[in-house]
Amino acid sequence: MRPRPGTLALRYVVSGAVGDLKLPGAKASARADDLWRSTCFEAFVRPAAGAAYAEVNLAPSTEWAAYRFLGYRAGMSIAHEIGAPAIQLQTEADCFTLQAVFTLGPLAGLTGDAPWRVGLSAVIEETNGRKSYWALAHPPGKADFHHSVCFGLELAAPSRV
Repeated sequence: MRPRPGTLALRYVVSGAVGDLKLPGAKASARADDLWRSTCFEAFVRPAAGAAYAEVNLAPSTEWAAYRFLGYRAGMSIAHEIGAPAIQLQTEADCFTLQAVFTLGPLAGLTGDAPWRVGLSAVIEETNGRKSYWALAHPPGKADFHHSVCFGLELAAPSRV
């Protein structure tokens, strides 16, 4: 959801045999690369009209990353304007939850008063090394979270009170 202009709040819930998941222990929240190589929750955000987008990666360790792209997998750079998200974790025998709130600001043309297209996805790694790829929508063939088909959720601007 978009609780305030320029802000995105996410909640990822994994249910099932949580003990079979490879979940690194929480550590001090810090920016890190290559989080997608293991269990990682991702958000891809772009203006409703436009090719540029932002990618945010959130790991169960509370490490995170943020990148900007000029177009489909093109012009990637670190999105320094995205600060550390507030990440909360909850683990139970049959449920793992990661919640995060972060500000995207004017990154990649994401204005606070216009709708955003969002792709939510996850890489889930099990303790046996098996990985699965989850998204709100997948393009045909191999999983590709950057594909335009994955930006399947439209979030309206937050209402002004």
